[in-house]
Amino acid sequence: MSQVKDGDTVKVHYTGTLEDGTVFDTSREREPMEFTLGQGQLIPGFEKAVLGMSVGESCNVNIPADEAYGPVRDEMHLQVPRDQFPEDMEPELGMQLQVGQAEGQGMVVVITEISDEQITLDANHPLAGKDLTFDIELVA
Repeated sequence: MSQVKDGDTVKVHYTGTLEDGTVFDTSREREPMEFTLGQGQLIPGFEKAVLGMSVGESCNVNIPADEAYGPVRDEMHLQVPRDQFPEDMEPELGMQLQVGQAEGQGMVVVITEISDEQITLDANHPLAGKDLTFDIELVA
């Protein structure tokens, strides 16, 4: 059996869990995820885990935050004057919003603080700062 190397396109089934065992994502109820190694499509730790695997092989890998979505970055907490929000919108803690960026792409942010004058948004990835565990099965 040949081993997976950079440049190979593979299909995997996976289940991702947090340190407390909470499942945050899985492909088990849908088609396997397909990607090409070495193109930076996935978090670095996931790609490293798949390198060298053979079809039919499974592994369990712990990926530290630095090889996953990185640390929580303070500069990604944005304070926005409340009057910049639509008048008919009632902001709530934990509410997710999509905001536009200069490049035209949207970014998901979460409301983390609300005051009379301003609203604090967190633009970090929801899994930033978290160590992740993946069960991975190489299916093709």
